[in-house]
Parts: sequence; C-alpha cells; structure tokens
Amino acid sequence: MLTLMIYLSSFIAVLALIIGLYACGRVAKVLNATKDLEWDAIANITGDLATTKKTIQTLNNRINGMHSPKIAEQELLMQLMQNKGQQHNGKVVGG
Repeated sequence: MLTLMIYLSSFIAVLALIIGLYACGRVAKVLNATKDLEWDAIANITGDLATTKKTIQTLNNRINGMHSPKIAEQELLMQLMQNKGQQHNGKVVGG
C-alpha cells in the first residue's frame, strides 16, 4: 500500500510538472506574439472592435424588428382602433 502511494504521488508530481511547463510555453508564446504591439495599436483595435460591435447590434435590431410579431399586432390594433372611431352610429352630426 505504501509503494502504491509513493508511485501515485510521483505520477501526480510529474504530471503537475508537465502541465506547468506547458503553461509556461503558452505564456512565452503570447509574450513573443505581443512583443512589438504598442498601446496605440491596441487602442485602435479596441476602437475598431467597438465600432464593428455597434454596427452588428444595429443590424441585428433592424432584422429582429422586421420579423417581430409585436409590430404586426400593434399595427392591426391601431387599424382596429381607427376603424372603430370612424364607424357611424346612425345619427347624423352637424348640418
């Protein structure tokens, strides 16, 4: 039982070492990729992304508005209300 615990703890330690080295490699890769990136470039990219996001949101709102059943129902209700207001009750008003 003791040998099993020694082998198990050794395996977990080696596995943790491998995962740590893998993480260090990924961090180094990101640092190398962003080495020449300046804050001005990041600001420009952020502004461009915000503009693109706003454009997409506007387009989605337009598309959703075209297919919205609420608008069709509201238009029908408005027409019904106007038609009720225009119906005559049989009495002549005025001259």
